[in-house]
Amino acid sequence: MPDETPVFLVDPYSNPVAIRISGRASFQNVVPLKEFLKNAYANGKRDFVFDFSQCAGMDSTVLGVLAGCALELRRLTPKGSLVLSRLSDRNLELVKNLGLHRIATVDTGGAGSGSGGATTALSAEQLTELENARLCLEAHENLVEADSENREKFQDVIAYLKNRVEDES
Repeated sequence: MPDETPVFLVDPYSNPVAIRISGRASFQNVVPLKEFLKNAYANGKRDFVFDFSQCAGMDSTVLGVLAGCALELRRLTPKGSLVLSRLSDRNLELVKNLGLHRIATVDTGGAGSGSGGATTALSAEQLTELENARLCLEAHENLVEADSENREKFQDVIAYLKNRVEDES
C-alpha cells in the first residue's frame, strides 16, 4: 500500500465514472471527493465505480460519504449505481460491518476497474472546525440511514457532533 499523501484519482469522462483511492482516506481529505460526487450528480452522472486496490484504509466519515453517494444515486431518476471494487480484506470488513454492501455493489473479483482514460487528482481544501464537524455529522447520519444498526454504533459520535454544530451556529 502506498505511504504517500492520500489522493483520489478520477476519470470523470468514463462511464461509469472511475475513482481510485490511493493511500489512507479520512475525514481530513474526503472533502474533494464529496464535492466531486455532488458536481457529477448535477452533471447527470449516475454510475460510479471505486477502485480500492491502493487504499491503505478509511475511516467512518469516508464510509459515510460513500453511503451518502449510494443513497443519493437511489433517489435520482434514473437511478444510478455505486460499485466498490478491489477492497482489501480489512476494507471489505468495514464496508460489510456498516451495511454498505446492502446499498452498493461490492465487486470482490480481482479485475481492474480503471477506465484506461485520463485521470485527475482531486485537490484538497482545508475546512474550518465547524465545516469539518458538519461533514462528519452528515457522513455518520448517512451511515445510520444506510443501516439502522449503525445508530447504536454512532449515537455518541452523532450526539457530540450535533452539539458542536449547534454550539458554533
